[in-house]
Amino acid sequence: MAAKQFILALDQGTTSSRAMIVDASGAVRAIAQHPFRQIFPQPGWVEHSPTEIWSSQSGVATAALANADLTDRDIAAIGITNQRETTIVWDRETGEPVYNAIVWQDRRTAEFCDGLRAHSGEIIQQKTGLIPDAYFSGSKVNWILANVDGARARAEAGRLAFGTVDSWLIWKLTNGTRHVTDVTNASRTMLFNIHTMDWDDELLNLLAVPRSMLPEVVASSGVCATTSGLIHGVPVAGIAGDQQAALFGQMCTSPGMAKCTYGTGAFMLLNTGTTPVASKNRLLTTVAWKIGNTVEYALEGSMLVAGAVVQWLRDELQMIRSSAEVEQLAATVSNSNGVVLVPAFAGLGAPHWDPYARGSLLGLTRGTSRAHIARAALEGIALQATDVLEAMQNDSGLPLAQLRVDGGAAANNLLMQIQADVLGIEVVRPKNAEATVLGAAYLAGLAVGYWPDKETIASQWQVDRIFRPAIEPHDRSKTRATWKRALQRVSQWTREEETAG
Repeated sequence: MAAKQFILALDQGTTSSRAMIVDASGAVRAIAQHPFRQIFPQPGWVEHSPTEIWSSQSGVATAALANADLTDRDIAAIGITNQRETTIVWDRETGEPVYNAIVWQDRRTAEFCDGLRAHSGEIIQQKTGLIPDAYFSGSKVNWILANVDGARARAEAGRLAFGTVDSWLIWKLTNGTRHVTDVTNASRTMLFNIHTMDWDDELLNLLAVPRSMLPEVVASSGVCATTSGLIHGVPVAGIAGDQQAALFGQMCTSPGMAKCTYGTGAFMLLNTGTTPVASKNRLLTTVAWKIGNTVEYALEGSMLVAGAVVQWLRDELQMIRSSAEVEQLAATVSNSNGVVLVPAFAGLGAPHWDPYARGSLLGLTRGTSRAHIARAALEGIALQATDVLEAMQNDSGLPLAQLRVDGGAAANNLLMQIQADVLGIEVVRPKNAEATVLGAAYLAGLAVGYWPDKETIASQWQVDRIFRPAIEPHDRSKTRATWKRALQRVSQWTREEETAG
C-alpha cells in the first residue's frame, strides 16, 4: 500500500472515544471505540477525567491503525471532532489537569449565568451569538479558578492553560508544544467574539478569565500542529466541534442547507453563509467553520430530548424491549388518535428555552393504546425539530428545500417519514451515517490536498433514502396546531406549579 493514503479521524464524544480510518472515497476502513467513566460528584454536576479522555482516545487511535494494518506513515492527516463546551484547565509546566473536565451538561454555574443574563446578557449575545448559560465553557473556567486552591494565582502568573477537548488532545498529541483550538470550538466558550474572530477582552473581564490561559485560534481546515510521540510526524489539519463537523460531513456547504442530528437529544444547524444572523427567536448564532480566510456561520437549535424519549418508553414504562421496536409498534396505527407526548423531561430547548417545563402526555382516552403513545413519542421528536426549523427560517429568511439527517434515531424510517410530513419538505438520509467523523476527515483532507476541493467531496455524498411529505397541508396544519396547544398547556402547568410552590 502506498504511503499517505488515509485520513485518521478522532471523534472524542461525551460517553466514548472513537477513531476511524477514512479512505479517499469517504469510506470507513476501520473503527475503534472505547467508553470512559461519567463522574457525578453531586446532583447537576457532570465531570470526566482528562487523563481518561486522553488514554481512551490515544488507545482507539492506535487500535484503528492496527485494525487496518496501517502505521502513522500511511496517514496523510488527522482530523479531530469533539464534544463541545467541555472545559479542561491544566498546568503548562507539568501538563497535569488542575481539576476534572467539567462537561457541557454540567449545571453548577447556572446561578452565576442567571446573573450574567440579567446584567450582561445582551452584550454577550451580540458578541458571541450565545445566550448566557451554564452550557458554555466560560463560566466553567471561572468556577475552576474560583474553587481550586491556588488556581487563580497560577492562572494570573501564566502557568495554567484552558482548552476545550480538542485543545487538550492536540496538547497531548504534540507533547505540549501546541496549544490551539479552532473557531468552532472557540465560538462555544462565551469568551470569543464571532465578529472580530478573536478572544474578547470585555468578555474575559466579565468572566474573570486571564487571556494568558487561552489557546491560539486557528482555522477548522489547515495544518495547525504535527504529532510527536505514539503517532509521530502526522499533521493535525482539521478541527471542528461535533455539530459543526456533522454539518460539513453532510455537505451543507451553501446558505439555506440544514442538517439535524438525532441522538439522545437532537441538534439542528442551518448554514447562513458568510454573514452571522442574529436570532430573534432564541436560537444560537455560531461559527460553522473557517476554511482558508473564509468564515461561514450557522444558526443552531438544540432539542434536549429526542432518542431519550424512546429510551424512556423502554426502560421506565417498559412498553418495548428494545429501542428498535418502537418503529414497529408505532406503525400499527395510522395516527396517534389525538395523543400528544411533549418530551420535556429536561425542560424544553430551542426555541422555547423553558428549563422548568416537564414532560406531558395529553389527549388520553379509553381507546388509547401502547401504539398510540409510541407514535405520539415519535411525533413529539419530529414536532420539536419543526419548531426549531420554523424559527430558523424566520430568522434567516432562507427557504429550505430539504433537511439532511443523521444520528442513531435517523435510522427509524417511520420517524423520518413523520418528520417529512410535519415539515412539509424532503428529509434526506445519506448512505454513510458517520457525518460527524466524515466532517473532521474532510476538513483535514482538504487542508493537505487529499481532496482537492469541496466539490470533490460533495460528489461522494450519496443518498440512502428520501422521505417525502405524504399528508395533506390541512392535516399538517392540524397536527401542528394540536402540538402548539399542548405546549401552551405545559407552559400553563409550569406557571401554576411555580405559583403554588
